[in-house]
Amino acid sequence: MVGHGHRPAGTALRDAQDEAGVPPGIWRGRGLAAVGLTAGDVVGERQAELLLGEGRHPDGDRIERERLEAGDDPAKARRATVLGRPIEHNRSPKTEKAKERRPWLGMDFTFRPPPTAHIAWAFGDDEIRRVLELCQDISVDKTLAWVGESVAQIRWGSDGKHRKPIRDGLIVAVFRHYESRATESRPLLHDHAVISIRVRRPDEAGTWGNLSADSLLANIVVADTLYLLFFMEEVSARLGWAWEPREVTPGHRPVMEIAGIDERLIGWQSTRRQQIEDALSVLVADYEDEHGHRPGERAGYALACKAADRTRPPKRKELRSLFKLREGWRESAVAAFGADVVSRLAERARAAAAAVWARVRPVVDIVLAAVDVVAVVYVMRGAFKRHHLLAEARRHLSYVLRGRPHQPGRDEQIVQTAVDDYTRPVGRGRMMTADLSALYPNDTDDQAVLRPLTRKRTAPPYERARLAAGALAARVRAARRAERLGSRPLPYAVAVPAASRSHLRPFHTGAKAGRLLEAETGIDAVERSRQTMEAAAAQLAATIQDSKRAREVAHGPRPQPAPAPAPTPYTQQPGIEHTPGRTTGGVA
Repeated sequence: MVGHGHRPAGTALRDAQDEAGVPPGIWRGRGLAAVGLTAGDVVGERQAELLLGEGRHPDGDRIERERLEAGDDPAKARRATVLGRPIEHNRSPKTEKAKERRPWLGMDFTFRPPPTAHIAWAFGDDEIRRVLELCQDISVDKTLAWVGESVAQIRWGSDGKHRKPIRDGLIVAVFRHYESRATESRPLLHDHAVISIRVRRPDEAGTWGNLSADSLLANIVVADTLYLLFFMEEVSARLGWAWEPREVTPGHRPVMEIAGIDERLIGWQSTRRQQIEDALSVLVADYEDEHGHRPGERAGYALACKAADRTRPPKRKELRSLFKLREGWRESAVAAFGADVVSRLAERARAAAAAVWARVRPVVDIVLAAVDVVAVVYVMRGAFKRHHLLAEARRHLSYVLRGRPHQPGRDEQIVQTAVDDYTRPVGRGRMMTADLSALYPNDTDDQAVLRPLTRKRTAPPYERARLAAGALAARVRAARRAERLGSRPLPYAVAVPAASRSHLRPFHTGAKAGRLLEAETGIDAVERSRQTMEAAAAQLAATIQDSKRAREVAHGPRPQPAPAPAPTPYTQQPGIEHTPGRTTGGVA
């Protein structure tokens, strides 16, 4: 609640926040009305202590006092302020034989824009800073609304076997921070959204219960991709900037950054990342010595978390306001790269955006997007669930649109197409995998190209995934091209002799065979053309015959040539093969 600093004992919360240079927390979420709060209200110290620390009503002191005045005993008056099950239940004698429990009352979702957004926010003028903060607010609100509507579930019963969507929405306390925890202060605009697990059941009584933790944990990446998609759209709409992918680690997934921002500023801002990478290289070397091979995706993620914990610096006791922070950041960047790089940042971003929009066509192809999503997720994970496809579909939209607004529901449409056409169920727990019979063609040559991409363990998983997705996308385009050329209507009507074909042949065979020539050109049109040409040929023959008779009447019959002499024996010339019934020239 006071940023990365320490709050002195006896100091009021607002005074500590002002001294630390961080704004006060704000209540957000659609479930605030159930506890008498309003979106945008400041998070009070006692409210946070009651709701997020004890699982009670944020105005529990007033409710308890009124109950006591009405004659209730202290235990009953306090129980009236508890939302759901009291945390004291975890320490009751009835639960001594069960596993040790710790009360879980909230979850922290951290919303952080890409590094170039931090740089533009730190070095831009006050108008750009306010616009980027507004984009951050809108993106966080939209993402939290999606989490409350589509992800959040309330659980009850033994082991939480009963689950349903929540009634009102989430209750969230959002705290904004301005800097990173690196040894040298660097700009890092981010929000900590502390979600209360206390929500209401969708019954008539509206009783209180707890959120399902696994539902929220499983969709953290999905929420993160949606937040970045919203943030990119808001920045492009309000500032006119575009986005482009930047490869941080070769062979790994790129990140979307604002086009035109000098990459040297990214390196200046990412000092914390460099500390983690230096520690990670040592951990990876130790892993290879112990196991004899490089760590996989899961082991690599665990090592990265370990490196982050080892290099995490302690919180500073020196507190500075946002004005002093921005002033110090600008002086440091100007001293390192010059005033021109810092002062012309917004101008170069607008020029780069014009170049991006000139060469990138923001069109979403549902089929190509579904193939791309399935290929990437299959190579990266093997077996997966629907939320894995949804996260990759939103990454695909971010890359294709580059900040242009996406049509609502387009990500779900991509996922549904992928599930229906290119996946099959496997195992239990709603797991699925890629349907290779639908993705891979029947041609063995194409399979020889595609199959090793999923089994080559020496290359990074994402590199293999992009190769497989590119090969499958090229196959889809080739099939579309062949179908488009095959179904193109003929420029002229052509008569087909009845003796040459007994029936019309299809243009192509395969999964979509059966479209006959008559379906493409029209059997009636072909028949009319045939009858017209036959009538014209008969009329032409009659005209020639009449002309021949008239010439014979006028000039007499034409003299016939003398019969040719019998051919003499000959010897076949070397190097020339004569076919019986044909001559070496002319028409046989």
